[in-house]
Amino acid sequence: MPRLVGWLERLAALLQYLLLQHRLSLVMHGFMAIRDPRIRDLQIGVFRRLFEVDMTEAVEPDTRRYTDFNGFFTRALAAEARPLAHNSRLLCPADGTLSALGSARAARLIQAKGHSYTLHALLGGDTAAARPFIHGSYATVYLSPGDYHRVHMPVRGTLRRMVYIPGRLFSVNAATTRNIPGLFARNERLVCLFDTRHGPMALVLVGAIFVGSMQTVWAGKVTPPYGKVMQSWDYAGDEAVTLKRGAEMGRFNMGSTVILLWPGDIQWEEGLAPETHVRMGQGLGLLPRGGSGDTPS
Repeated sequence: MPRLVGWLERLAALLQYLLLQHRLSLVMHGFMAIRDPRIRDLQIGVFRRLFEVDMTEAVEPDTRRYTDFNGFFTRALAAEARPLAHNSRLLCPADGTLSALGSARAARLIQAKGHSYTLHALLGGDTAAARPFIHGSYATVYLSPGDYHRVHMPVRGTLRRMVYIPGRLFSVNAATTRNIPGLFARNERLVCLFDTRHGPMALVLVGAIFVGSMQTVWAGKVTPPYGKVMQSWDYAGDEAVTLKRGAEMGRFNMGSTVILLWPGDIQWEEGLAPETHVRMGQGLGLLPRGGSGDTPS
């Protein structure tokens, strides 16, 4: 049976090469934005039954108050729903499942058993951006459709640069990451580089098939439209954006993945391992001595 499951997973992954990934994602984006109350209520009702959504955590628990399904899908949670760990801890940026975590030795990150990819490729070939993380740490969080879909700051940081990197839109679920080499460095992604009191930090939002859009709190919706060339935006002076520890920095409008890159070693919390379910605000690991995660940078 395991051999049959593995074969079916490989077949499903191969079939994704044939799909019109961006066109299908545009269709999903439009579908999630339908404002007809009858369709919206049907979409939300089916989704809530499938994923057992707990609306008591939401700022707005009445699903009829959401303009469309996308508004419901990216709903805000009450502050008490995700308490922040002690400020000596690096915070988890999102709800989801840990795909991988560890140290970026030899400038490589683990994608899944038997698959890895380079920092250089993940960051769009930017050697200077990759350099601080070569001997650093990383954590990859997969957000399934049923998870909370906003991404938050692990520590206080000041945005230095945002880079949009075009690419494919393969699924980022566990089965696909086990079967498509270099997946996270091939998919469309948004690299957000921050300065913190501990050094540079990066949050990489990875797109996937059926992800309606990616957006940030400072730039709004970045995708769609889907670009064909890399674009970058620098933030300094009047354009500077500083976000507190635990503050929202962006969101996905369907399930996807966020990768946290850290410039040094992290003493990970006991019990964290691939396939562990995590929640935004919990501690991932102990920050270096000498300062908290919310000390002004």
